[in-house]
Amino acid sequence: MSKAQLTRTGILRMALGGGAADPLLPAEGGGGRRAPFLLRALRIAVVVCLYWFTSIAMVFLNKYLLDSPSLRLDAPLFVTFFQCALTAALCFGLSLGAACGPPCSGLPTLRLDPKVSRSVLPLSAVFIGMVTSNNLCLKHVGVAFYNVGRSLTTVFNVLLSYLLLKQTTSLYALLACGVIIGGFWLGVDQEGAEGTLSWTGIFFGILASLCVSLNAIYTKKVLPVVDGSIWRLTFYNNVNACVLFFPLMMLLGEFRTLYHFDKLGSPSFWGVMTLGGVFGFAIGYVTGLQIKFTSPLTHNVSGTAKACAQTVLAVIYFEETKSFLWWTSNLMVLGGSFAYTWVKGLEMRKVQEDPNVKSSERNETGV
Repeated sequence: MSKAQLTRTGILRMALGGGAADPLLPAEGGGGRRAPFLLRALRIAVVVCLYWFTSIAMVFLNKYLLDSPSLRLDAPLFVTFFQCALTAALCFGLSLGAACGPPCSGLPTLRLDPKVSRSVLPLSAVFIGMVTSNNLCLKHVGVAFYNVGRSLTTVFNVLLSYLLLKQTTSLYALLACGVIIGGFWLGVDQEGAEGTLSWTGIFFGILASLCVSLNAIYTKKVLPVVDGSIWRLTFYNNVNACVLFFPLMMLLGEFRTLYHFDKLGSPSFWGVMTLGGVFGFAIGYVTGLQIKFTSPLTHNVSGTAKACAQTVLAVIYFEETKSFLWWTSNLMVLGGSFAYTWVKGLEMRKVQEDPNVKSSERNETGV
């Protein structure tokens, strides 16, 4: 995922797992009768398809904005800045609709508090690193290789959990991480053999994987500052990011690039920019829907399957020819990710079913 997955997936998963209910998501069934099986199955299918469409479309849109030969816009920070600004504006606009009744009636009123903004600033720095490195990775590698290029998030999750939280990982989960690392290196080797390897893209892919893991840790620390409200955190995070992006864009000369950009006044260009920003905002919502109507485990499995479909679509769309070992590297990454998700799901279920496990241990396991 690009900014999609990166920006809000982990945050929404955390909020849906243990915080206040998301006011934009449907309420749980409560004690009433459950919907008929066919209706529930259809609803799940629609939500999963919506997640797949939003996520894949956003990646292709961002690839066009970041690296299209016809567009020729070398300003990745500006593209990311615009998406952050649009996200902040949409959050604020939705909060204004709170007085209009459903579905926005449960949204908190948003106002900019400098004290809260300063408290969120450390997370915002990590957030900028995450969304920027993701977009820079996508700029320098093909969409087909994008999933492999930033596939080490799971590995960094395990590493940082041990270094920062002193949480150990089971042998089977470590073996799954080993498969992911093997697939990553095989993919790098095959990209080099085909002459399409970009070490810049690989660097930003690894950095993106690290920042995604750090973002989840810092999000958990900062959420109490905004009273556990995911919408307030999203708003402050993106407002801070917009402010911090300005000196970075000046330093890298992107304002000069924009001044000489021949499509700056084109309505079609701004239409694509706006569409990309809307998809970037929507991915958080559809991710929350998928988790709510299925489960975090099913969401991870769906994400793995989506990455496979995205890779195949990219190879077909860009008319690329890939070797057997290149496909093997993708299968190793996807298989390792699926195996890790499955192992962690079994471990969580075991903890849930064990009456002797303390609640603090349940929280550490992610239940």
